[in-house]
Amino acid sequence: MSFWVIFKLFGSLALLMFGMKLMSEALQKLAGPQLRHVLGAMTTNRFTGMLAGVFTTAAVQSSTATTLMTVSFVNAGLLTLMQAIAVIMGAHIGTTATAWLMSAGFAFNVAVFVYPALFFAIILLYMKSRRIVGDLLFGAAFLFLGLGTLLDTAFLLVHDPAAGPAVTTFFADFCDAGFWNSLFFLLMGTILTLCVQSSAAIMAITMTLCATGLLHIEQGLMLVLGENIGTTITANIVAVSANVHARRAAFAHFVVNAVGVVWALILLKPFFAMVCSLVGYDAAMPPSAPGFALKTAVVLAAFHTAFNVVNTFLLIGFVQYIERFVCWVVQPKKVDEEEDFRLHFIQSGIMKTPELSVLEAQKEIRSFSERMHSMFGMVRELLTEKDEQRFARQYARIEKYEGISDNMEIEIAKYLDQVGDAHLSDDTKAKIRAMLREISELESIGDSCYHMARTIQRKAQAKKDHFTDRQYEHIHQMMELTDQALEQMNSLLTGRKESYDVNRSFNIENEINNYRNQLKSQNINDINNHLYSYAVGTIYMDLINECEKLGDYVVNVVEARMGMRQKDA
Repeated sequence: MSFWVIFKLFGSLALLMFGMKLMSEALQKLAGPQLRHVLGAMTTNRFTGMLAGVFTTAAVQSSTATTLMTVSFVNAGLLTLMQAIAVIMGAHIGTTATAWLMSAGFAFNVAVFVYPALFFAIILLYMKSRRIVGDLLFGAAFLFLGLGTLLDTAFLLVHDPAAGPAVTTFFADFCDAGFWNSLFFLLMGTILTLCVQSSAAIMAITMTLCATGLLHIEQGLMLVLGENIGTTITANIVAVSANVHARRAAFAHFVVNAVGVVWALILLKPFFAMVCSLVGYDAAMPPSAPGFALKTAVVLAAFHTAFNVVNTFLLIGFVQYIERFVCWVVQPKKVDEEEDFRLHFIQSGIMKTPELSVLEAQKEIRSFSERMHSMFGMVRELLTEKDEQRFARQYARIEKYEGISDNMEIEIAKYLDQVGDAHLSDDTKAKIRAMLREISELESIGDSCYHMARTIQRKAQAKKDHFTDRQYEHIHQMMELTDQALEQMNSLLTGRKESYDVNRSFNIENEINNYRNQLKSQNINDINNHLYSYAVGTIYMDLINECEKLGDYVVNVVEARMGMRQKDA
């Protein structure tokens, strides 16, 4: 029987974690875009930033989601590191709503809520316009079902004649309130949260152990403090491969909680006594007392909230010093990130929702676009480079960028395919289709730039073939138009498509097409008039035609971003 009880414990914990994830994803699908706008608007100072973090995290039931959005905003230059630290502090307060939600599961028979919720959820799931609400109900039902099963199974284990005494004796050995025992539970809370990647799951275990009387309340408090550190270490591990802004934001997350745990350990007894007096909890209450389980869950939730609220208000005035400290500790890597192929915004190794994954992919595509614009600038420089050594170095650099463009397309596409495997809203599916088209066209822009570089190299190797001054002038004019098209494309990918006038891109494309047709006719006349050789004219028109192709790829990116259908070839 004991083995089945153990399996039931682990199964109920898995059900709780799945419910939490499903509920968080549904909430983000319902309010994700609006919350991102709120997060961007409510950060004019540290206090409004803190409130934005509180409301956003409470709304999506995930401090990880808020932290990822915040880091993405810092990467995009929409938030400063100081503003991000304030938002992360607020997220620490907002995440305490989860503990209160779980404590409600100790107050009533979960079956009263769970089974009706599952019934309505399955109906809503088959209604296209209401299936996200169905996901939300399923998540909440699974959360409470997992929590209720976890609690019932723990009580069953305690009262099992075969296993109960052994389990009670095992935990009794750890109930000494000494320093080493307290440190052990602090480390256990940290390690378990790091392994499970869910502070909510460890909070549920803590509440269950304390509610059944297996664990003394003081050891439960140490687990809660350990959870606060563990949830920050996960973000730091993920940020190791990210850019300097993400690493600093993640480290600030750790610093804020670590400082809080230090003062909480020093003032644990008076601080806990204050929390007990606020909620009317008697620490000497025996497990057999009426309402013991509920009161224990409530005092743990209250301690979690009080700790994060007090810690935030203690440190909110020192945000600028925290910023200086993390900037001093986390230094930029001594590599040219522009020359180093690495996805800067897309991160793996942490549980994320599809809505946030799409946001990361959009940032990565913008970075991809900027790199392609830089690559075209290198081609323009290569055209006028006379020194052979500098020419060779510039050509090698363009070759490297062509490889980067191929790799970026593959890696972003693989990431979007993984995101596409999840249960997505129709709007998110459309975004993913558009982004796959965007990266394909951006890679084609990289190919065009490389083809132009090869054409220029071919001209340089044929030392007898030289462009006339007039040809150089025409090529520069065509490249200037192409550069304007790339600038407009980057402007669209950086800003909001609602405020973008797509006719700007279409007008530039028309100019490029008309200019190409004009130069094509003129090139035939110039060759017939022996102004230059046929070979020179061929290389010249290869560059002009490649610019025109590149302009077409730019328009395709613009159409994909604006949600327009691709024109027939």
